[in-house]
Parts: sequence; C-alpha cells; structure tokens
Amino acid sequence: MDEYGKFFPSNGRYALQFERFFPFSCEKVFQVITDPEAFTKWYPFATGEMDLKEGGRIQFDDGEGAAYEAVILDLKPPHVFNFREIEDLIEISLQEENEGCRFFFTHTFDDQDMVEYVAAGWHRCIDVLEQIVHGQQVKWKDNASELRETYKKQFS
Repeated sequence: MDEYGKFFPSNGRYALQFERFFPFSCEKVFQVITDPEAFTKWYPFATGEMDLKEGGRIQFDDGEGAAYEAVILDLKPPHVFNFREIEDLIEISLQEENEGCRFFFTHTFDDQDMVEYVAAGWHRCIDVLEQIVHGQQVKWKDNASELRETYKKQFS
C-alpha cells in the first residue's frame, strides 16, 4: 500500500516527509539505502560514486550535462544517512519497530511552487526503493501524473 508524503513548513523552508514500514532490520534496509549500486536504481541522477563517511561526497549527473555532488552531513549506521544536495537537505532515518523498521525520508527545500512535482517524484523513487529492499525486480509505475494530481489536491 502506498503511503503518501506530508508537506509542512520547516525553518523558513519547506519539507516533504515520507514514511514506510519495512519488515526487515534497520541493518538490512540501511545497507540497501547506502549501497552505491542500489542507490543508482532508486535515487535520481546518482552515479554510484559515493564516499560513505561524514564529509564524504556523493556524485550526481542529470544526464543533460550537469554534474554535481552532495556532501554527507550525518552518517550513523544503521539509523541515519543525511546529506546536502546543492541547497536541499535529504534526511533518511530508520527506527526499529516491531519485527522490522520504520523508514523516514525528509527532503527540505525552498521552492514551494514545485511541491506536487517533487512529492510525486519522491513517492515513485521510494516505491522503487521498497521493491529493492524486498528483493523484487525494479519496475517504475507509470503513475507520475496521477500522483502529481493527488499531491496538488492534498497540498492546496
């Protein structure tokens, strides 16, 4: 079942937060999230080049000539993986819960006008992450426009 993201103000900026439950340990999910090869399958523009340490760099390429990098701000395996991608902040945390873990993904950014696009994009990415964690073949659903409409209504 898809869990929709939440949108809220955050210190003069905006944040989108997604939450999912995985019936796996924090260690297993964290390993998938921080594995460079898996990262390229669910995270937009990731190249697989990742220096997995605080202060380490993650390389991105938008496929249209723009290459850039993120800086890892906080890394506490198997619970915290936070990084700054250009001006945006990505915070990923895992909390043990029952027979698995609760996954939280928060994206803090400035452009409120893009919220339904950003929300739909992350929703789809996290759906793919969920497939990878479950050991399934990656299949991107053709639901971007439907999700944008849903989020536009939800956040207006």
